[in-house]
Amino acid sequence: MDYKKLGTSDLLVSPVCVGCMSFGERFADFHEWTLNQDETMAVVKHALDLGINFFDTANCYAHGTSEEFLGRAIKASGVARDKVVIATKVYFNEGCLSKAAIEREIDGSLKRLGMDYVDLYIIHRFDYNTPIAETMEALSSLVDKGKVRALGASAMYGYQLMKMQQVAKDNGWHQFASMQNHYNLLYREDERELIPVCHEWGMALAPYSPLAAGHLCRTQWDSDSKRSRTDKMAREKYDSAEVTDLLIIGRVVELAEKYGVKMSQLALAWLWAKGVTATLIGATKASHYDDAVKALDIRLKAENVKYLEELYTPHKIVGAL
Repeated sequence: MDYKKLGTSDLLVSPVCVGCMSFGERFADFHEWTLNQDETMAVVKHALDLGINFFDTANCYAHGTSEEFLGRAIKASGVARDKVVIATKVYFNEGCLSKAAIEREIDGSLKRLGMDYVDLYIIHRFDYNTPIAETMEALSSLVDKGKVRALGASAMYGYQLMKMQQVAKDNGWHQFASMQNHYNLLYREDERELIPVCHEWGMALAPYSPLAAGHLCRTQWDSDSKRSRTDKMAREKYDSAEVTDLLIIGRVVELAEKYGVKMSQLALAWLWAKGVTATLIGATKASHYDDAVKALDIRLKAENVKYLEELYTPHKIVGAL
């Protein structure tokens, strides 16, 4: 496994990151397709055996039980704490990104994870109601206190990221080292502003939804999997562009058949060809991580990248609030 430096931080991460939204208790108001504790342990162990060291969860995933399941799985695996990179998030909670909320939520996350620190603390969204300086100072203090090693941001607009980074820089506070944005062959809106801003600040890209909720893994739009049938969030993200996106999917199918690889592997290879440091794979089957790791050997030629991209049309913004 070729580990990469995560932006401006000292963290070394695998190009494949385990997206832990798939872990946790099942709730009717959240996700009905999550893995139980034993299944979580099996997936985590398999990922570690493959050399994957990067795990991403959030305080809100499965109402906090994702963090609990991940923490237990890491402990049960026997891996040394300093050999894994654990990320979690804050925002979808009372107080969003206020100082009080950040201080409360990091302690809650650490307790659920059973850890003394997290490697990467990510703001899940931009907070319109809290002064940026209050947020950035509170986040920076967590690094100074040793509760967090590095800071990350997630889906937002380019101007918002620019403002937050500049406020941190002006005050001598810790800045964001990475961006976890919505990015894949079917959704490329962040190429307009957000990604260039990330490049300007030396931030790593570690996007979520690299396979567009499974649409880049199959020839048909829908599947009969429980997640496909019950994931309302995925339908809100992608269904409105089904007609035009199926044309792009057709090209993924074509090239995958031409080169003898899986559709999912081709879609991941495209992301790495675009300079992504790591990408989240929120799989419910351990074998999906085998496929993802094998995709690291695929090197797309420039003409293939262009061929996959040229049918893209503007999409409605999905991710940034």
